[in-house]
Amino acid sequence: MKVISRFIRKAPANITIDAFLKGVTEAVRKKYSSKRLDFYAQHPEERITASCIVYSRLQRQLWIIGDCQCLVGKTGCKDDEYEYFDNPKPYESVVAKGRAERARQLMASGEATVESLLSDDVARQAVIPQMIEAMKRQNIDYAVVDGFKIPRQKVKVFTFDFEAWTIIIASDGYPILRPTLAQSEAALEEQRQKDPLNIGNNTANPFMATKAFTEGYASFDDRSYVRFTI
Repeated sequence: MKVISRFIRKAPANITIDAFLKGVTEAVRKKYSSKRLDFYAQHPEERITASCIVYSRLQRQLWIIGDCQCLVGKTGCKDDEYEYFDNPKPYESVVAKGRAERARQLMASGEATVESLLSDDVARQAVIPQMIEAMKRQNIDYAVVDGFKIPRQKVKVFTFDFEAWTIIIASDGYPILRPTLAQSEAALEEQRQKDPLNIGNNTANPFMATKAFTEGYASFDDRSYVRFTI
């Protein structure tokens, strides 16, 4: 995250998406020892890895590299008129479903409770090998920033005309993205109250994730939320 942040601050204002992908990859690659490059080439699951969503003011483009999300609407539009876009990892929903099924099995058999899974998520531990195996396909099946070539076709790019737009960009720590931060935080809290394990038990929004809300924390993942107009 820090490497990407520094690269963005120093990048030319008119940088294109292709130049950005090349430049940010080189910036991360410099963090690897040259003696270990062959190892990281063969073991993507061991690389330092991040996703990012970037807006270029001069290009009037939004770039989604990895599993970030956004809402886009004409400035002044109603809440239900925003369009939602994301770029999820292809394996994420399959692994989340597997974890949910395992959690339900453990609770049905009496081997676990909601409380025990919140403090020790053994259902997540059961799917970690599957997650690691899927990570071996990063920057092949899906895009991330990890110091190796990013497949351009896996990056989502949106180009905006010169009308007034409102854009909300966020990390995937918000399971239900809303037009304001307060609404998004409220939806997150509702999820925590109704389905702290994130196994699809919130009937209003049956969301599943590869991890639960950690006991004592307000969320289950990192949260970044930015709203701006162009």
